[in-house]
Amino acid sequence: MHSNKRILVTGGAGFLGSHLCDRLLARGDEVLCADNFFTGSRRNIEHLIGHKRFELMRHDVTFPLYVEVDEIYNLACPASPVHYQHDPVATTKVSVHGAINMLGLAKRVKAKILQASTSEVYGDPSVHPQTEDYWGNVNPIGIRSCYDEGKRCAETLFFDYWRQHKLRIKVMRIFNTYGPRMHPNDGRVVSNFIVQALRGEDITIYGEGEQTRSFCYVDDLLDGMIRLMETGDEVTGPINIGNPNEFTIRQLAERVIALTGSSSKLVFQPLPSDDPRQRQPDITLAGKTLGWKPTIELDEGLRHTIAYFDGLLAETAA
Repeated sequence: MHSNKRILVTGGAGFLGSHLCDRLLARGDEVLCADNFFTGSRRNIEHLIGHKRFELMRHDVTFPLYVEVDEIYNLACPASPVHYQHDPVATTKVSVHGAINMLGLAKRVKAKILQASTSEVYGDPSVHPQTEDYWGNVNPIGIRSCYDEGKRCAETLFFDYWRQHKLRIKVMRIFNTYGPRMHPNDGRVVSNFIVQALRGEDITIYGEGEQTRSFCYVDDLLDGMIRLMETGDEVTGPINIGNPNEFTIRQLAERVIALTGSSSKLVFQPLPSDDPRQRQPDITLAGKTLGWKPTIELDEGLRHTIAYFDGLLAETAA
């Protein structure tokens, strides 16, 4: 596959963004990676430094950016509760001001633009599994609202730019995704469990561990993202991208313990405020529109992720 587009990836040094940069370079694109390194890491993209078609720019998307590009993947935003609750005002700003600035750039240069939205727009859902026409059950003033409502507002802006300015937009709603290059201290359940298991520490479960999640491996997620960007202008989304295989948090912890051979024990703590009880995507639309479905089973994805964290912890200890 050969391509010669110039593509901006905001949040390009993050977990998803760095893998996306790899994929785009591999097919022949020029990639401009913009990141302010709040949650992104140079380690994720250091192997790309010096690549003739890769450019790294330290930039915060809450400020305008003036570059010439053909496509924009807007991934910039802290995506784990630990990080987005650290500075909730900044989280709202990066979602809303960042969307305004990237949409403004897309309008000026006539670029196609994709928004990395989230399943969090559904809140604590009263519909299961979640379809794209479900409007959600979101607390607008809770501790997670900076992220939930910030992403909801970003979707509003994308569709208003589409209606008002005929901008070519793509909106994807990302469900729980995991894989190598996740931040070890991001507070997400997969990285938490793996790091605790590898260290032989107790594995922390909130509530009884009966809340469910659906875990999509990063390679599957990026396949859906790129397929969405390559659709015709009539396809705007929103489209759910995630793995519909549902597991309880307790089941996930038990799989991690088994795959790491850890002696870790499960410990239970009170459930955090506004933590969704269920999260499972309906991916019917992704199948019909993109011909997409995930192919990597949980155990396979966990093995790759465990190997990454094992190496990371060994480096840290050295």
